[in-house]
Amino acid sequence: MIRDSLIPIFLICLFSGCSEREHVVRIAVTTDVHGMIFPHDFIRGEKAGHSLAHVHAYAEERRKSRDTAFFLLDNGDFLQGQPPVYYHNYVDTLQIHLAARVMNYMGYACGTVGNHDIETGPGVYDKIRGELNFPWLAANAVDVATGEPRFEPYTLLKTGNYRIAVLGLITPGIPRWLPKNLWPGMEFRDMIQTAGKWVPRIIEKEKPDLVVGLFHSGTDATYGSSPGPYLNENAALLVAEQVPGFDVIFAGHDHRVSVQRVVNVAGDSVLVVDPGSHGRYAGEITIAFTRDGKRLTGARNIPMEGYIPSPEFLERFKVDRERVSTYLADTITWLSESMHGAEALFGPSMMMTLVHRVQLELSGAQVSFTAPLSLGSALDAGPLNVSDMFRLYRFENMLYTMRLSGEEIDGFLEHAAGIWFNTMEDSSDHLLNFRKGEPGSLAHPYYHFSSAAGIDYTIDVSKKPGKRVEISRLTGGSPFNPSDTFLVAVNSYRGNGGGGHLTGGAGIPAEELTDRVAWSSDTDIRYLMMQYLAAHDTITPRTSRNWHCIPREWVFSAAGKDRGYFF
Repeated sequence: MIRDSLIPIFLICLFSGCSEREHVVRIAVTTDVHGMIFPHDFIRGEKAGHSLAHVHAYAEERRKSRDTAFFLLDNGDFLQGQPPVYYHNYVDTLQIHLAARVMNYMGYACGTVGNHDIETGPGVYDKIRGELNFPWLAANAVDVATGEPRFEPYTLLKTGNYRIAVLGLITPGIPRWLPKNLWPGMEFRDMIQTAGKWVPRIIEKEKPDLVVGLFHSGTDATYGSSPGPYLNENAALLVAEQVPGFDVIFAGHDHRVSVQRVVNVAGDSVLVVDPGSHGRYAGEITIAFTRDGKRLTGARNIPMEGYIPSPEFLERFKVDRERVSTYLADTITWLSESMHGAEALFGPSMMMTLVHRVQLELSGAQVSFTAPLSLGSALDAGPLNVSDMFRLYRFENMLYTMRLSGEEIDGFLEHAAGIWFNTMEDSSDHLLNFRKGEPGSLAHPYYHFSSAAGIDYTIDVSKKPGKRVEISRLTGGSPFNPSDTFLVAVNSYRGNGGGGHLTGGAGIPAEELTDRVAWSSDTDIRYLMMQYLAAHDTITPRTSRNWHCIPREWVFSAAGKDRGYFF
């Protein structure tokens, strides 16, 4: 009786196409989360409408679909940004890292390493690598001793009878930004060449039904300091165009949101999805597999603000959030006066003077360089808490001392002054260099502006860029000779060529920058500053007067006008 009842069903399937039933797979990707685990911005002290708590709600909803397989992937830069990850990177280092526990709980299938993950140092990223329940990918981060990838090059995701290969690549710009002690024994190879090596191997060995690129690299190859395709910082589209075999590539690193298609050299269409940053979006693709092949049925970036943070997630990590909040509320020292970040745009400021002071005292250097750190930050008089330090110094840069000649110091400052200040013709002009027709919108990122301490100098904004800076002496009265060599304190981002101050401004070849480093700290500048400030019961901020812009009458009038855009 049972056999007889199956015969009609078999015949129906045979003639109606049941053998072609689709197997639907959905792949979702987060990228550049930057520690945004909870729906709360610990730095600004305010509620956030995006986080991994939101992503968890989204992922659990997707997993309820019984007829669709679901994979969640991450595309790097998870371990830097918000205090919850910083706390587990450097303060509470004994238990399993919060990031590992969160990502394991959320069921991530694989991830790619980002440059800010490398920035945490091998003690952190090697530990978390062992704690993750999924492979961490970076085929072009190579162990120089073995010539093999330092992390997993690729992984296979299996669903039904189908195999999905995921190749991970990391931006090769890391040596320009991070000191070698953070990536010992590694080199970062070109993304196009690495993909060209691994994709044929994967296809031949694994015979995948779908090939996915998970690239911590952006889509605009013209952005950044890479002059061409080789070792390009943002080579996701270049790989899609030049390396046949990919069906889909997920990009990251650039914090942009896009979905686009490109045609590769073999004439095939490749989908490229870039899901932004900080858990604001999940990049999602849907693929339908049949015996005859596959077809893309959907591709989009889904905003997480449409989801309510997962109550189960929040309860699971409630104690972790409370621990971080307690840590941030701890008082380091007291400020006798308030400080405002945007003051640094117009000349010497209390906040920048404090950073210079710490850098000079901790490094023993003669000269210090630093940039405005956060235009929107304001530290009020009274208790200075740990949370305030994340507004004062946003990034986990190391502290360098470098050997620079007086002439190179001048070139460094000329470069900064050239992008910072407008060329004024009279007092009615703007002081700051704004975008043409957009007063109030800076033409260059403020973190590429840079002032100096330890020397006395002027910046003549009536002169063309490159001829503005006049250094008169070392602060204290000693002569400043262009041919003399000085020890200079600078953060690791700038010391590795970030912003072009040392390469384009001072004229030092990029390959020689490492040899100029006389010393590097083992911990980041924010941590060093916290230790320094904690040794003082009260900090009395002051403003150095070692530099100013001229002509004074013009500058006074223009600064008063331009300040209105920021205060």
